[in-house]
Amino acid sequence: MKKLTSNEIRRKWFDFFKSKGHKVMDSASLIPMDDNSLLFINAGVTPLKKYFDGSVVPESKRLVSIQKCIRTNDIDNVGVTKRHQTFFEMMGNFSVGDYFKEEALEFAFEFLTSEKWMDIDKDKIYVTIYTEDEIAYNKWVSLGLDPTHIVKLESNFWEIGEGPCGPDSEIFFDRGSDYDLDGTAFEKFKKDEDQERFVEIWNNVFSQFNSKKGIPRNEYKELPHKNIDTGAGLERWCCIFQGVDSNFDTDLFVPIIEKIEDLTGKKYNNDMPFKVIADHLRAITVALSDGCIFENTGRGYVLRRLLRRSVRMGKKLGMNEPFLYKLVDTITNNMKEFYPELEEQKSIVKTLILQEEELFYKTLAAGERRLNELMKESTDKTISGYEVFKLYDTFGFPYELTLEYLTDEGYTTDREEFNKYMHEAKNLAKNSRKIEQSMTSQNEELLNFTEKSEFLYDTYELESKVIGLFKDGHQVDYLDSDGYVILDKTCFYSTSGGQLSDKGAMKNGNFKAKVIDCIKAPNGQTLHKVEIVDGTIVINDTCCIKIMEDRRNKTAKNHSTVHIIQKVLQDKLSKNIHQAGSYVDSEKLRFDFTYTGKITDDEILSIEKEVNERIDRFDEVLIKEMKLEDAKKIGAMALFNEKYKDIVRVVKIGDSIELCGGTHVSNTADIGRFAISKVESKGSNLYRLEGTTADEIENLIGDIVKHYVDEIKVLLDKAKDLLNKAKKEGIELDFNIELDQQGISSYKDIIYNKNQLSYVQNEVRLLEKKYNEAKLKNASSNLDEYINFCKQYNDVKYIIMKTDNKEINVLKEIVDNLMNKINKGLIFIANVKDDNVNFICRSNCSINAGFTVKKASQMSDGNGGGSPTFAQGGGKTTLKLDEIFSTIEQDIKNM
Repeated sequence: MKKLTSNEIRRKWFDFFKSKGHKVMDSASLIPMDDNSLLFINAGVTPLKKYFDGSVVPESKRLVSIQKCIRTNDIDNVGVTKRHQTFFEMMGNFSVGDYFKEEALEFAFEFLTSEKWMDIDKDKIYVTIYTEDEIAYNKWVSLGLDPTHIVKLESNFWEIGEGPCGPDSEIFFDRGSDYDLDGTAFEKFKKDEDQERFVEIWNNVFSQFNSKKGIPRNEYKELPHKNIDTGAGLERWCCIFQGVDSNFDTDLFVPIIEKIEDLTGKKYNNDMPFKVIADHLRAITVALSDGCIFENTGRGYVLRRLLRRSVRMGKKLGMNEPFLYKLVDTITNNMKEFYPELEEQKSIVKTLILQEEELFYKTLAAGERRLNELMKESTDKTISGYEVFKLYDTFGFPYELTLEYLTDEGYTTDREEFNKYMHEAKNLAKNSRKIEQSMTSQNEELLNFTEKSEFLYDTYELESKVIGLFKDGHQVDYLDSDGYVILDKTCFYSTSGGQLSDKGAMKNGNFKAKVIDCIKAPNGQTLHKVEIVDGTIVINDTCCIKIMEDRRNKTAKNHSTVHIIQKVLQDKLSKNIHQAGSYVDSEKLRFDFTYTGKITDDEILSIEKEVNERIDRFDEVLIKEMKLEDAKKIGAMALFNEKYKDIVRVVKIGDSIELCGGTHVSNTADIGRFAISKVESKGSNLYRLEGTTADEIENLIGDIVKHYVDEIKVLLDKAKDLLNKAKKEGIELDFNIELDQQGISSYKDIIYNKNQLSYVQNEVRLLEKKYNEAKLKNASSNLDEYINFCKQYNDVKYIIMKTDNKEINVLKEIVDNLMNKINKGLIFIANVKDDNVNFICRSNCSINAGFTVKKASQMSDGNGGGSPTFAQGGGKTTLKLDEIFSTIEQDIKNM
């Protein structure tokens, strides 16, 4: 068996399958494209779902790839086991309706055992197959595998949700008796139990059935096109072919661990912190290079959690300052041969990681202090979910990081309560974890429809022939109601590349129909979604088709402007700015981009001005098709996530050069004028710019300014209500605002109205503050109604009473003032509002306020707690207030 580096394994993988007629697919970005079911690409097949579900037909039916992946379900096991990683590379070979089971197993066996390739002794190979898969069993035997090395398991059936599924065959490598000291490994292997001797290195999935809910597996229908989907983890292969004990001892990790040794001055001895940092920083570096960002939701939350966990591990190695960013060079050097984008994005990635480290260190000390305070105050080794949420909300402590701290110290918390507060803050975990994946069913009739259809640019009307009609997923000979039409040639643009489709009409002497949408069919034809107005469309009909010309022209203006915007942003703000998404239709444009700095209003005004100046240059828009490699040579910008064909369409507008398949103006003079309607941060280092062009400017910006004016009116109504309430309560307040009117034509006018709104917001906020302060002062000056409830037992004074409809902040002030009056004792107030009750307690005696409120809240079907000296809580019923009061009074007497 050969000893191979990770790069040698990668090269052999590609070379073998290229020799078998497979097309090499570059790894897709870790960010899923057009798939909201996932945070990250988590399997080699994920970017190919469009081929397997039949929505797109690939250029080649034989594909091979090494796909970057991130899985986050086992983060806590990283560094604990030998083989758990967050980031990993999945090698895979795929057949989309071409070869199937027997040939796939032949490929696998040849690659593993041939002297030319991996040269594994076949006696070291064991496999599992599905219990009823006799074809796989017979094939493995015919290839020369010992039948005793073949294990049948019911679990060898790949199925995720509805859609393509099928049996699979997993291939294992026998590491020998050194990993089987008690001689039980094979028995465990046969039962699909954990053991260290037989390590899975490759899984071959035979996708041949279509799963449906409620239908037994043996009744699944066969797919019209059977597929092969395989996966082989590079990290495990490196472990096997480098003859080491764990993935962390391979050349994928050793250079990183050695760099950590150098930075920390500590020697690695299989220590968990080294492994966690090495793993997490690989994931972070590659994800940031692919355009991810740090933020508090979604994939950004995952990256933030990984980084903060790494910082904590660094502290265990004695690191109390940013150092993780210094690992980026090592990681990049180790992977750049196969992922050159890491080198291109290296400086940006280092900056992002350093900024995030600095941000976390600023809040880490304060958060740790607060957590230590909470643990000291707790008498039952439990920290409330509310306090854990506050740590997240205030100090940026992810729940999992807090839980690690608590677990280390023997404390627990309430996850359900934490989730409740996350929900109230509109940060539900469902926004951060999208876990259900399902591959849609293949549409055999669309897949088999291969007749050519041509799209013609710069054409608004033409005569076409109907070559395909579809209704409810089936091909039909005529349409007398809504359905889909395919034409031999069309001028209708299909939704793609962020540009919305054309709309229009088609007709002849026998029918009239509206075209309300256009999408791409699996084989690339334009599917026209039509509403029949009159008559019937029949196959082979000749008809006149016409797009809505005004809609197309307005969309083209917005699309061409997006190109200019990207170049201006790069020139004005940073050459490292990259597109993170876009959208254009006839009314508006949207451009998402990455940028590590802050954007001021003056910079936005300057960007708007520069875009308009470039529009006024009257540059001709030049569009040309060329080879992809030639386009890259002239500096054409491309979307990293996009996969391009060998021949690409290049759009040049002034000094902007981009790969683009959309529709554009012929000269920038056609755009007229551009205005920005909004620039906002969408998270850490991600911005969204919105705007429009020409005639839509007045409408769009007018709506925005109206929004500001309406907001001001709402605030002024609130101020009026406050003044009326204050007058009734004998509180004198001053408030006087006069507003100017302003026209609209550019972002400058939006800034003006936004500033007006900010001014009114501040004034109303100040008015509200004055009112509350005056109200507190009034409430605190009249404590007699509370003092009347004061009792004394021995040397302890206490007040236990009910109030109605009081504001909590007022009660807090009252409780503090009452405690100053009675000096030593306990104050417990139950404030009833509707059918609910809130509890507030202050104590400086031996009665624990936190326990008292927690007990009262639970008796009221609620929850609460706090420190021994102060606590709050609440409940959903007031029926047991008398019992609660009696219990507290008895506790005082039992002191």
